[in-house]
Amino acid sequence: MSGVPIVARAEQFAENLAIVDASGEYSYQDLLNASEAVAAGLLDGRADLDEARIAFLVPSGFDYVAAQWGIWRAGGIATPLCVVHPLPEMQYVLDDTAAEKVIYHQSFADKLAPLIEEDPERFISCENIRSDANIVLPGIDSSRRAMILYTSGSTGKPKGVVSTHANIASQITSLIEAWRWTSSDHILHVLPLHHTHGIINVLCCALWSGAACEMLEKFDAAEVWHRFVNRPLTLFMAVPTIYVRLINEWEAADPTQQARYSDACRKMRLMVSGSAALPVTVFKKWESISGHILLERYGMTEIGMALSNPYDGERRPGHVGQPLPGVTAVLFDEDGNEINAEKESGEIRIKGDSVFLEYWQKQEATEHSFRDGWFLTGDMALIEDGYFRIIGRSSVDIIKTGGYKVSALEIEEILRTHESVKECAVVGVPDDEWGERVCVAIVATEGANLELKPLRDWCKERMAIYKVPSRLQLMAELPRNVMGKVTKPAVKELFTNAG
Repeated sequence: MSGVPIVARAEQFAENLAIVDASGEYSYQDLLNASEAVAAGLLDGRADLDEARIAFLVPSGFDYVAAQWGIWRAGGIATPLCVVHPLPEMQYVLDDTAAEKVIYHQSFADKLAPLIEEDPERFISCENIRSDANIVLPGIDSSRRAMILYTSGSTGKPKGVVSTHANIASQITSLIEAWRWTSSDHILHVLPLHHTHGIINVLCCALWSGAACEMLEKFDAAEVWHRFVNRPLTLFMAVPTIYVRLINEWEAADPTQQARYSDACRKMRLMVSGSAALPVTVFKKWESISGHILLERYGMTEIGMALSNPYDGERRPGHVGQPLPGVTAVLFDEDGNEINAEKESGEIRIKGDSVFLEYWQKQEATEHSFRDGWFLTGDMALIEDGYFRIIGRSSVDIIKTGGYKVSALEIEEILRTHESVKECAVVGVPDDEWGERVCVAIVATEGANLELKPLRDWCKERMAIYKVPSRLQLMAELPRNVMGKVTKPAVKELFTNAG
């Protein structure tokens, strides 16, 4: 049996239902068999992949998990690609990791065609990767690198966050203890699978516990309500934007259907919201609809989850709770001194086995992210009666939209390649549904006629949809301070005042 912790646990749940997707239902034994076949195909006669990076572009479902586990069991580093990213963003990840192989689902063959044509030996489909060869799988030490997830930072291009098998196990077990996961749980999975929230909090916690994970390829509010009513669900986790859309769907239903929806929610034991601030209005409306007091938590790609409102006890709207098991969280002031006073704001810094190993091939960025063993989150908070409350970020160039963290600098860098853009400034503007909306102020080149829709269409070919600006302001010049630096707060006011 593989030394990969989550895989090693699966044997004790062999007959349990593991995955439900559009193609059917699969047991843990099915997962073990399929992932071993993937591992055999990747090894192809080698004893160990020795931390080779293996990227995979697979929709949410059984094939995704088989690919992920197969990479781990062969000794590789799993690098999931986002299914909605345009080719340039995928190419960036493949180049940055120097991925040896790319496993892809046949449904993405047309999308990947230009890359496959350039290097056909590098790409292999889910259907063709599996081998029935009888192999001995390598031993996997917990200190080995296991996964690279890409996250936007304040310095432009996304950085690869490297987690070891030990980091992942720590992140999972902390949540299982805090949120009382058991093998009798059944969760509906609607989140992206290139992101910590969907990978760790939902998929890995379910499979570590021997629970069932029901996976949708993409979120659809009507389908989610249908599953709530008709499936034996016990948990649900989502971002605020999803709860807003579920509320809208509920409000559009007739009273009889509304009652069915609400009754279905009450049979579940836990509902969680995270990845972005949950507006208090949404918190209260969801409680009135579902009877659930949403459990808010706080985490990052680099640390997994760090803070959580309690499973038992008061869940405070607008707060992200207290440190999870195995996590130490402290506030520090600008001078690097620990803050002990209540209601005095500071930067959250984290220690624990869940904290990532490094940024992939970025030693300087890694070193700058730690101080005296503490990981510097860049998130500002204060503590009120023992509960952390996030009040913002130390960098104005980080935008939280729809549960994603994006870099304003990265978007600006791409926009400046547009022939009609002379200068630009990207900001996040508060929004009840999205958390923040991506907005851009542009100084156009002389004679250019820039409009929002064509600009958005141009952007969609070059960046993920959630990074594409939804509002545009054309200006004669950008607001700047006496040193000539663009003043982002003044740019934000342009959109706030415009309504």
